[in-house]
Parts: sequence; C-alpha cells; structure tokens
Amino acid sequence: MKKKIEILAPAKDLIHGMAAINAGADAVYIGAPQFGARSNAHNSIEDVAELVKYAHLYHAQVFVVINTILYDNELETCRQMIWKLYDIGVDALIVQDMAIMEMDLPPIVLHASTQANNRDPHKIKFLKDAGMKRVVLARELNLHQIKEIADTADVELEFFVTGALCVSFSGNCYMSVANGERSANRGSCAQNCRLPYNLIDGNGDTLIKNSHLLSIKDLDVSDQLPSLIEAGVCSFKIEGRLKDVVYVKNNVSYLRKKLDAFLENEGSEKYAKASSGTCTYTFDSALNKSFNRGYTDYFVNERHQAIGSWESPKSKGQYIGKLIQTVGGAYQIENGALLNNGDGLCYINEENEADGIYVNKVENGLAYPNVLKEIKPGTFIYRNNDAAFIKIVEREDSAVRKISTTLLLTENENGFELIATDEDGYVSTVTLAHAKEQTKNGLSIEENIKTQLGKTGFTPYKADEITIMFSDNWFLPISKINEMRRTVYEQLSEIRLANYKREEHQLVKTDHPYPETKLDFMYNVSNKLARKFYERHGVTEIEKAFELQWDPGKSRVMTTKYCIKYELERCPKYHRENMDKKVKEPLVLKQGELEYKLKFNCKPCEMEIWEKDAEFEIEEDHFH
Repeated sequence: MKKKIEILAPAKDLIHGMAAINAGADAVYIGAPQFGARSNAHNSIEDVAELVKYAHLYHAQVFVVINTILYDNELETCRQMIWKLYDIGVDALIVQDMAIMEMDLPPIVLHASTQANNRDPHKIKFLKDAGMKRVVLARELNLHQIKEIADTADVELEFFVTGALCVSFSGNCYMSVANGERSANRGSCAQNCRLPYNLIDGNGDTLIKNSHLLSIKDLDVSDQLPSLIEAGVCSFKIEGRLKDVVYVKNNVSYLRKKLDAFLENEGSEKYAKASSGTCTYTFDSALNKSFNRGYTDYFVNERHQAIGSWESPKSKGQYIGKLIQTVGGAYQIENGALLNNGDGLCYINEENEADGIYVNKVENGLAYPNVLKEIKPGTFIYRNNDAAFIKIVEREDSAVRKISTTLLLTENENGFELIATDEDGYVSTVTLAHAKEQTKNGLSIEENIKTQLGKTGFTPYKADEITIMFSDNWFLPISKINEMRRTVYEQLSEIRLANYKREEHQLVKTDHPYPETKLDFMYNVSNKLARKFYERHGVTEIEKAFELQWDPGKSRVMTTKYCIKYELERCPKYHRENMDKKVKEPLVLKQGELEYKLKFNCKPCEMEIWEKDAEFEIEEDHFH
C-alpha cells in the first residue's frame, strides 16, 4: 500500500471550505459551534454537515477543531457536540484537552492539536498508545527531530507548511491572558506578540525603539516537502482559519502543484494522493501574492537566519522595486509596469513603521495614489493588495476540481444503456427504454452524441473517454442523451457518498505511564476529567492551568525557540565573534505600562518571557 500524503486547508466557514476543496485540498479543518481556538471562526452543525457531504464526494476529509482547554461546566456540552459531529460524518477531531480522552465518546478518530505542544518523542508515543491516531507537530521541530518522532511513535504526523507562526510554543503562551483575561488557550488571543516594544538593557539604556520585537515572519517550508515526507510527515497543514478566500485558494493551489510534481515523479513508488479529482486554475499561484509578513523556514533546517519581522506585523506582500522618484502627484517605481489600478502598496517609512498607499490609477508606468505621501527615493515598495490577482482568484471558476470518468453508451433489448466509471472504479448505470430507429439519412450521429455526453458542465465530473457501441446507426433525441448524462452522474455522486469509508476508532481507556509524574501549569489542566486522565497514567502532582491561578506580575508568560539575542547577533553559541559586545542583562521589553523580562536558556536554546516582577537567575552562557 502506498502511503497517502495530504494537503490540509483551513476553513473559516462553509464557503471557504468548499473553495479549499475546489482548489485541491485533500482535507479541511473547521471550527464547530464552540471550543475552537479561533473564537470568531465558529460554525453551525448544519454548515459542517454540508461541508462534510461536499468533501466526501471527492473522498476528501473534514476535521473539526476542538482545541481549547475546557472548564468543568463545559464538559457535558462538549461531549454532546462531539456526538453530533460524529453523526453528521466528520472524519476526525483535533483536540488539546485530555478531558476528551476520558469522555464517553462515539468511535470518532482523534488528532492531538499542536496546542498540546507535541515535540517530545516519548510524550507523542504516549498519546499514540492512549488512542490518538495523529499528532500535529510543534512548528519548532527540525527534520532530525521529526524523523526521531516518526521512528519512536509510529503515528500519523501532521506539520504546518505555510502561514502565520505563533512565536511561542503553541499552547504555552499566557501573555494575552496575563494582560487582561483573554486566553489564547480559550480561543481569544489578543496577539500581544504583534505589538511594538522598546528593548531596554540591564543598565536601563534603550537598545531598540518602537519595534515589533516579538513579531516573526510567516512560515513557508513548501520547498522541503520531499524531505519532510521522508522524515515521516503525511499531512501538510496550511495555517489560517481567519484568512480570506484568496489566501486559501492561492496557498492550496500552490502546494497542490508542488506536491503533485513530487507524487508523479520521485515519490510515485511509495506515496499517493489522498483524495480524488484533478484541478484546473485560471491563475498562477504565488505565496507572495496573498497575506504574508515575509517568509522563513523557521527551524526545519536548524537555526540559520534571523526570523523576526520587526518593522511590522502587517502583510508586506510582493516586492515590486525601489521608488525612483515622485513626479507631479505620482510615483515612479522600478517595475511599475507590474502595477494595476486599485493595488495597495506598502513601504517602511522614516519612523521605521509600515505605511501604505492606495493606487487610484496607473498610467505610463506612473502610480497615482489617492493621497500623495512623502517617500524617500530608494525606498523598497511592496504590493500587499494585488487588485487584478484578487479579482481573478475570487471568481468561483478560478479553481475547478473534476473527477475523471469514462462513459460507455450501448444498447439493450428495449433501448439504451449509459455506463459511467470514475477514476476510483465506481460504476453508475442508467437505462433508457426507447424505440430503436435509424437516423433519417442512415448516417451515424456518433460525434453529435459524444459532444452532448461530454457536456459535464457544473457537475464534479469530466468525461475523459466516451465510447459508443451501437449495432446500427441509431437515432437518439438530444433531450434523451442529456437526461441520461444528468442521471448517470447524479447517481454516481450518490454511489460515491454511499461508499465513502470513514475511518473509525473506539477509544479504550489505558493506564500506561505518562513520561512525567509532576505537571506544571504548562500542561493546561483546567478540569476534573483531564486531571483524572493524567492520574490514571501515573501522574502524582498536577498544577492547575494558568487561567485558573495566575499570579499577576510574577509569571512566566511565554516559552519560545525564537531568541532576541540571536536576532541581535549576540548569541554566545552562534555569534561568538561578537562576545566582546555582550549585552547587559536582564533585557526588558516595554510597551506603555506593559513590561516583560527576558530569560535565555541556552542549553535547550530557548527564550522565556516573564512578567516584570518575576525573579530569576541570569544564566552565564556555557559556550566559552
């Protein structure tokens, strides 16, 4: 059996989910009525049911995200919702809270959300043995670590491939809740990491002013698909349940082409596509044409470059060229011929902040803005709103997905028979009782019939091969041919849906030991069922979730692989040549009243962010 490799797309709602399927996604993930980590991307059970039906036609899957931590008074509501999701045919749930593993559940497949901080091979093996079918890996892992996890745990692995990055290890960011009770683990992150900060050293001197010091670039590891597949990844996830339809279609189609090229060539022996149909596009996808903050491959190939996006947390978009000069109310920009009326442009101004201009019209290579701003010649100009591209991609027919079929029209005793066979081997047959009469002139109308049968229009099918087997030149009215074609395909859809096999898995309660016996607040235990789950697996001490007990002013609010010392080229491991210019610690991030201290753990190569009244020892670096 070849291993199936899938592209997994985000869906804000039913419309975005269908667009993702049409653009070539093998699976989509979507929020249900409650408990998803994007509180403004919830959907009704009816809409999810509709999406399930649409996806299953293409043998694509639908995963529902239930990845917040739950409180005791929500457990029963959550359990009932899971039964509803199972009843409408959802393929799997993506969960963070271990309480779900304790519930009386239907035999629905469970995936461990990246919010469960999946980066330790033994903990991942534990989850697999407890009944998780798939684990969504932490984004900070490199290829060797992924391979080690695959070898240790033997579980399906999902990895983010494009989209926004959380600067923190997912599930371990308490910055938002510590600043006013909007918890990221409860689906309402305030994105404090995208704010501008001043960086102050231990002497009280300001090293950097008003910069987005925790804002990092977006992820793109699309060039690493073959290496990631070899390391053990079977699902490539696109971030973005709040993103628009242009982003979804652009990202999905871009990855679809990349993955198909691999599956048709060097991957063809061992790997296969995970769903049916082929797509055609009216646009050329390019990641820099939809929302992005610039791109990084993060840590997939170890730490090797700066990943901060300090000027701005906004989308930069596609680099156009430098500003040559401002002439009579318009800008002359290198490669200005690429611009269109209605484009949005972006640049970094004198204050080192992202600024934007809207292009009213482009004429003779000059861009006329709605408001003329003073921009220095030589400034880099980016396009973060490509009006012409958006207009094409937003059209429903910009991405069309069709399942291949062959049609055979033959005759039987009382008339005719049309047989459709699709690419997965499903067969639909329609018979038509009709008198057999020869054509008026005795000539064959085979070509005419083929033309009519080939008109698959708005159906999910295309007819790649049409064969007509008649014993004579029979006549058939066009209306009858069309009716047979319509019916044979409607029936085929019913057959495909009826034969869709959803994988099922009934949880059995286990008691194998958890790799730790003491859990601190970063395990996010916020209810009695999660506590019971861990206790049954040998855990003796469990601290309450941060949300239930934080100590204002003194808490550790984030742990991250991203490192400000590294970004400043003052890392004792990677920038030893700069060690004579050591920075005086503790380094402090300040934003108005907000103040955080940075702690650098060089052994595991991580940075921690603590609130201002926290006390900790500053480690001496160990790399001398």
